[in-house]
Amino acid sequence: MKRYGYWLFPIIWMGIIFYSSAQPYENQDVKPFLEKTFDLSFLTPYLDWVSFTYHQSEVSVVALGVEGFVEFFMRKGAHVGVFFVLFCLFFVAFTKASYLTRRTLLIVSFILTIAYAAIDELHQSFTANRTPYFGDVLLDGSGALIAAILLTFFHRYRTENNAS
Repeated sequence: MKRYGYWLFPIIWMGIIFYSSAQPYENQDVKPFLEKTFDLSFLTPYLDWVSFTYHQSEVSVVALGVEGFVEFFMRKGAHVGVFFVLFCLFFVAFTKASYLTRRTLLIVSFILTIAYAAIDELHQSFTANRTPYFGDVLLDGSGALIAAILLTFFHRYRTENNAS
């Protein structure tokens, strides 16, 4: 029974993600905090050349202001980080509760992380002022992929150093 207790961690983390996705954008907007707390105007000359389209909207300092531009990258970085953690929690839970090969554990953890990312985006479609976007699932998947790569390198490093 003890080894199945590890499943509480990804379940709790998915609950936190679900709660966050249920919040309207206005409740998560950090631009007012950034404006009041930091003077980010010094970044403008370094960032004003950056401009691209994401989800049919221009992302640039001109379009969003420097605080909005910084917030965009904070939000997208959160996608990567949150699903990096979810992948790791799935991987640990599977490692403790099954006898599958390491490769299979990585693949199953990745598939579950992507599946939850897709469910999370669908959930956002029911939340006020939030929209689902497949690009965010790709960001979530990149967090899971980074975690899988780092875990693989860490395992190889430990295996090689223990063999010496």
